[in-house]
Amino acid sequence: MSTSGEPVKIERAVKVEEDKEGQNGFFGTIKGFIHDIGEKLEDKVGFGKPTADFVAIHIPKMNLKMAEIVVDVLVKNPNPIPIPLVDINYLIESDGRKLLSGLIPDAGTIHSHGSETIKIPVCLIYDDIKSTYGDIHPGNRIPYKVKIDLIMDVPVFGRLTLPMEKSGEIPVPYKPDIDVEKIKFESFSMEETVANIHLKLENKNDFDLALNSLDYQVWLGDINVGGAKLSKSAKIDTCGITYIELPISFRPKDFGSALWDMIRGRGTGYTMKGNIEVDTPFGPMKLPISREGGTTRLKKNKENGCNDEDQDDDDED
Repeated sequence: MSTSGEPVKIERAVKVEEDKEGQNGFFGTIKGFIHDIGEKLEDKVGFGKPTADFVAIHIPKMNLKMAEIVVDVLVKNPNPIPIPLVDINYLIESDGRKLLSGLIPDAGTIHSHGSETIKIPVCLIYDDIKSTYGDIHPGNRIPYKVKIDLIMDVPVFGRLTLPMEKSGEIPVPYKPDIDVEKIKFESFSMEETVANIHLKLENKNDFDLALNSLDYQVWLGDINVGGAKLSKSAKIDTCGITYIELPISFRPKDFGSALWDMIRGRGTGYTMKGNIEVDTPFGPMKLPISREGGTTRLKKNKENGCNDEDQDDDDED
């Protein structure tokens, strides 16, 4: 029994050895051939892995509700044929907490032996952020990290994922507080009345604002007495205050009883609404301003007997 079992063992050993020899021989040759072909293609034809780098992050539009962010990524294709950009995955997070994520399918094609700047637009809605994270307040700036995966099909290499990430800060803006300190009449007549509105603007953001312009409309009572757009260059420091004067002129005879009440000393409330355009370290913003209240009436000038000054009493927010 022992001798009859030996040939079987030897035969199996020989078969296994033959299989190994076959793999190292035929299949090994095929594998080496394919590898050599790939190397020759890469060397002779110029196939290589694409690269991707961040170029810049822009905030083209920002207001009290949202911020539009555009991420520029430069992709280089060293290959002699165009490379399809299959998908773009993106994630924006702050201190490890997700703010926004998404996918852009069929994102285009990178030309052969060329480079393309891919623009990835995203939009952050502040209400969504503030409702999710209670420690994020208006006026703050928050750290963020952008993570992007570019997925593309490359000959020889197959499907590749190029990951990138970049950190920065983004503001959650706070509307400046506005206060009308007084309205001073420079001249007064039924044909034309000229006044200056003395305005105080307080910046409650933890970043500076550079005031570029302000457009406004003014109501006395229910009557719109006009407005203007003022190009005003001024800096409002972080948590700082600035004062500006806004001119306004109107024809009292064109209006009704509200102005007559003001002239006769009974007073009338005022309303001011408009927008300011400011520059920030993150980009330009257009912010609304509004103020209502006060009892506005003319005040007698004792020196010349003319009604030339307006006083605000009992202002209300």
